[in-house]
Amino acid sequence: MSNSEHSHRRPVRLLTLAVFALAGLIFVTSFNTSKGTNIRTDDSLLKLSDLIHERSQKNAALEDSTSAVRREVDALAERDDGSTRAEDARLKALQKAAGTEPVSGRALTVTLDDAPPDAKARIPNVPEPQPNDLVIHQQDLQAVVNALWQGGARGIRVMDQRLISTSAVRCVGNTLILQGRVYSPPYKVTAVGDPGTLQRALAASPALQNYQAYVNAYGLGWKVDEHGALTLPGYSGTVDLHYAKPVESRS
Repeated sequence: MSNSEHSHRRPVRLLTLAVFALAGLIFVTSFNTSKGTNIRTDDSLLKLSDLIHERSQKNAALEDSTSAVRREVDALAERDDGSTRAEDARLKALQKAAGTEPVSGRALTVTLDDAPPDAKARIPNVPEPQPNDLVIHQQDLQAVVNALWQGGARGIRVMDQRLISTSAVRCVGNTLILQGRVYSPPYKVTAVGDPGTLQRALAASPALQNYQAYVNAYGLGWKVDEHGALTLPGYSGTVDLHYAKPVESRS
């Protein structure tokens, strides 16, 4: 074999040795990471859903702490600060409009729920459902909230949280994320207002008329309960607004 043939084959041999060395390094690293367990199926690995629920619990604890501090601040604010009765009345009105004060009166609760996972078409000439047809979507909850506001609701609570002007009803999959907390169906939306007017607003909503078609076809959950007297607590979370700021130019 000529020297030229040796010079051509040597890089190939070196490359082969490098590949085997790299493979060995990967195997060792994988073993040390998994400690002898299956990386793909190890239940001890933190799942995204677990992380979301953990953060939700932390947010709930922080909300409780914020609520306690706010009560202390409100108690201090009630001392004589030189404000006039007109100013106090205006402040109370603003607090009610902002949703930070309790609101009481006649009310109703709308409950939405997923259909059974094995649901079939319940009426003739309707196609069999797809998975998305059997779960509550963000637009369904938004339609209920919008209709209740349209019907003159003086205050709305979704699950255990009072809505304010900056509240956003968002769903990821079939879970609701509201003001840092995570909820699963069934979803309850409670509004204080005239029940008759609220009922008519729900019935007049085109989005909810479409939802009712799925209730009839596939068994999505829909229930409306009226309450003779109910008090919704005021919103106790932070009301600070977070917004983007322009980057200062460096010159």
